[in-house]
Amino acid sequence: MNTGSDKHGETAVAEDRTGTDEATAERALGSRAPDFVKARRVLHLSWQVGVFIVGLAVVAAGVAMLVLPGPGWVVIFGGMAIWATEFVWAQLVLRWTKRKVTEAAQRALDPKVRRRNIILTSIGVVIIAALAGIYLWKFGLEMPWNIKDQ
Repeated sequence: MNTGSDKHGETAVAEDRTGTDEATAERALGSRAPDFVKARRVLHLSWQVGVFIVGLAVVAAGVAMLVLPGPGWVVIFGGMAIWATEFVWAQLVLRWTKRKVTEAAQRALDPKVRRRNIILTSIGVVIIAALAGIYLWKFGLEMPWNIKDQ
């Protein structure tokens, strides 16, 4: 990190390894409400409550879509993105999630991991096919709930 002082004796803003200054990195976290909203405490609190309620509704809809038809995880992450416009904790969760998804995608592209996944999937398909074959051999095309004691 580079620190220094200018000719007036003030400390210069420290820079991280990417070249952006810490002040910019800190501004990335926190409320993204308009300035006139942030200037008034009651208005800002009301704004945050509204954002929380809208985000909660979207996350709840996403959770419902996990068991109902629909893109559940996409909607849940959309609700988190809504929360991230106001709350630092949601911004940190989204950053962590993006990092983990990127790492998982990189691991999935590793040839050894791909080979292992293909082998495990093939073994699973063979086991399921064998079980289905045994079931068909023993009971035929009869549905399980229609099978009488034999």
